[in-house]
Amino acid sequence: MTESDDVTQIRVNGHLIGLVGFKEAVAEVSRTRSGKTDETILQALLPRISAKNYIPASARQSYGLALLREFKKSLGEPVDDELAAGLEILILGQGCPRCRQLEKSVLEVLSEMNLPAGVEHVTALLEIAKYGIMGTPGLVIGGRVVWVGSVPPKSKIKQWLEEARGESAA
Repeated sequence: MTESDDVTQIRVNGHLIGLVGFKEAVAEVSRTRSGKTDETILQALLPRISAKNYIPASARQSYGLALLREFKKSLGEPVDDELAAGLEILILGQGCPRCRQLEKSVLEVLSEMNLPAGVEHVTALLEIAKYGIMGTPGLVIGGRVVWVGSVPPKSKIKQWLEEARGESAA
């Protein structure tokens, strides 16, 4: 995989989307950015990203706004982050078999419940440490650590998701 083939996840309409070549496109556009409007930057980013990624015609505007936001963020400019659609779920762990099994179980339960959620597998130790857990895997639902150290039964995962859904609806 070359550097231009790196996948960067950005949030488009509340959903994490993986894009190939985002970092390369940002580097190219930022070299010639001086004095350009947001619209000009957007018109430079979209074709570069579209060349390596499928962007539905109906979603071009949403992708454009997300690309511009992430472009600015990558340059250290202040931007408002887009919120996830549905629940925000984190799997904490470096990718051991138990971590992968927890992620699989969570995705299966979400599918069974037909529940929209953003699921992210956090593997960076510094990010995991922010949650104060001492073992992995860890499960975070709606910003709250609900399980640490093993794979919980699917019935517990379903219970936590129902509770979180109720809290987010309130």
